[in-house]
Amino acid sequence: MADIVAGEPEHEPTTFIDSAKEKITEIFDRDDSSSSSDSDAKTKDKKSFPVPSNKNTTSWKDKPVNTLLGGGQAADIFLWRSKRKSMAILGFATIVWALFEMIEYHLLSLLCHLLILVLGGHFLWSNTLNLFYKCPQFPQVAVEEETALQVALVLRLEINNALEVLREISAGKDLKEFLAVIAGLWIVSIAGSCCSLLTLVYICFVLLHTVPLLYERHKDKADVCLEKAEAEFKKQFDVLQEKVLSRIPSRQSKDKKVA
Repeated sequence: MADIVAGEPEHEPTTFIDSAKEKITEIFDRDDSSSSSDSDAKTKDKKSFPVPSNKNTTSWKDKPVNTLLGGGQAADIFLWRSKRKSMAILGFATIVWALFEMIEYHLLSLLCHLLILVLGGHFLWSNTLNLFYKCPQFPQVAVEEETALQVALVLRLEINNALEVLREISAGKDLKEFLAVIAGLWIVSIAGSCCSLLTLVYICFVLLHTVPLLYERHKDKADVCLEKAEAEFKKQFDVLQEKVLSRIPSRQSKDKKVA
């Protein structure tokens, strides 16, 4: 009995240490399981709510031609969705251009002749035809104040937007855009010296009725040609940037010198 009693305290510290170790490991296991469950929940939340990327990978080449033209009825006319309307508008523009350019009909003469026809028709309607037939009263034509205000508001907004765009371009923040606008204006000035304003407007109008349609039908081939032209333009612009534009002092360099 003494041996047994004497042997019992030898096993007590080992069992106490083992029980303490077991409790400590259980606590750590619980913490690990809770942390892993929390991390899994966070990853699930991240997967379920992905962060939207700010990069817009879609370029104008991936968009349909109808969207590039702004959509609506005007885009349908330029793309010949309604052939009758497109043919009527293009035919009317061709007649106007032929009257003023080929026949050399003047705008003042056209306005006077139109007024003569309107006044003569009104006179016959009001006096002569009423002697034989009971004609209804000639309709009154007037511009409503609301319509005039809406037109003026739209014109004001468009003019202000155009002036704001020109101001941003002339500020020189985007050098490529500035040089492209200068080159475009130079080309338009050359074209204006070769033909009249009406002819230039008519050419642009005909191009609007033909180029989008041809691009839509041959989009793959046109995209290849446009990519080659864009690469060549970037190459030439890099040469210009290296040889000429890099030597021009910018506003930032001046500010650094002053500071």
